[in-house]
Amino acid sequence: MSKIKQGSPAGKIVVYVVMGIFTFLAIYPLLWLFIQSFKTTQEYLTSSKLALPKLWFFGNYPYAWNMGKFGILLVNSIIYTVVTVIAVVVLGFMAGFAFAKIKNKLTPLLHGIFIVGILLTLQSIMVPLFLMVTRVGLYDTRLGVLIPYIGLGLPMGVYLGTEFIKGIPDALIESARIDGAKFLTIFFRIIFPMTAPVAMTVGILTFTGTWNEFMLINILTSSDTIKSIPVGIGRFSGALASDYGKQFSALVIGVVPMLIFYLTFRKQITKGVAAGAVKG
Repeated sequence: MSKIKQGSPAGKIVVYVVMGIFTFLAIYPLLWLFIQSFKTTQEYLTSSKLALPKLWFFGNYPYAWNMGKFGILLVNSIIYTVVTVIAVVVLGFMAGFAFAKIKNKLTPLLHGIFIVGILLTLQSIMVPLFLMVTRVGLYDTRLGVLIPYIGLGLPMGVYLGTEFIKGIPDALIESARIDGAKFLTIFFRIIFPMTAPVAMTVGILTFTGTWNEFMLINILTSSDTIKSIPVGIGRFSGALASDYGKQFSALVIGVVPMLIFYLTFRKQITKGVAAGAVKG
């Protein structure tokens, strides 16, 4: 059998077919979830799972929104995610700049501590983390959630930032120092803009991880006004576990902000991930 030449009509067809299959696999679960959210529980149980609703029932969404208290939870999720992403990217890359370009006896030790943080699982530090947050009086507060989120995200930001900044020529930094630039000036005006591709990658990973985090915030908080969207979705796994229409509506409410984020910044995300992969 002759090989399919690159750029030939047959080759293009194969590429389009493969792309179409992967696109379908990515979109279909979301489309299915959206359609099922407009069915009543009775219709969902009695009709085909692939069929459109006979009567589009919009009442699931107001009920799910109020029952899950998604109004305040959405605000909390935005606060936690935005603050964590900014802190992890800025502080992580600032520390990476110091580890990569400032040499002293403590640098390897401090850098090693951050690297160990990548290897730790949430389950292994959950109990001591809970005790620390409780003892300092930050239990059931937004600050008590934000500090662990930032601390857990920093190791990856520091590691990737350090490895990327190592490749930036020292001469560039030395010339800035000769001109009188200080550490923060060099970082924000020279180093940080050059790390944009990797910073975007770290930001995306931190965004998705923080937005979807469920276990830690459930342990560090008790008030509904402090929790986040995943906790609101989790409320539908108890007494409402058999109310499928409302369950699906709650899931859609949780997914929509992520879709809006991706659709809004899709070009920057694609460029950042691609450039970060090439640089890495």
